[in-house]
Amino acid sequence: MKRIAFAAVLVGLTLVGSVALAQYQPGRDIWYSRHPNLARAQDLISQAYGSIQAARQANEYQLNGHAARAEQLLDAANRELKLAAETSNAEGR
Repeated sequence: MKRIAFAAVLVGLTLVGSVALAQYQPGRDIWYSRHPNLARAQDLISQAYGSIQAARQANEYQLNGHAARAEQLLDAANRELKLAAETSNAEGR
C-alpha cells in the first residue's frame, strides 16, 4: 500500500512540474520603438522556446535533457538581449 501511495505522489509531482514548465515563457520586455532588432530577436527566442516545449511534449519529455539545456541557453540569450538594450539605453541610444 505504501508503494502505491508513493507512486501516486510521484506521478502527481511529475504532472505539476510538467504543467509549470509548459506555462513558462521567457520574458518579452524590450520595446520595439527603442530597439526593434533586439525586440525581434526576443520574439524569435520566445517562438523557439514554444517549439521546444511542443517537441518535449510530443516526445513525452524523453529527450535526455537536451531540450532542457536548449531552454536554458535560450533563457541566457534572452537575458543578454535585455542587458544589451539596457546598455544602449544607458548610453543614450
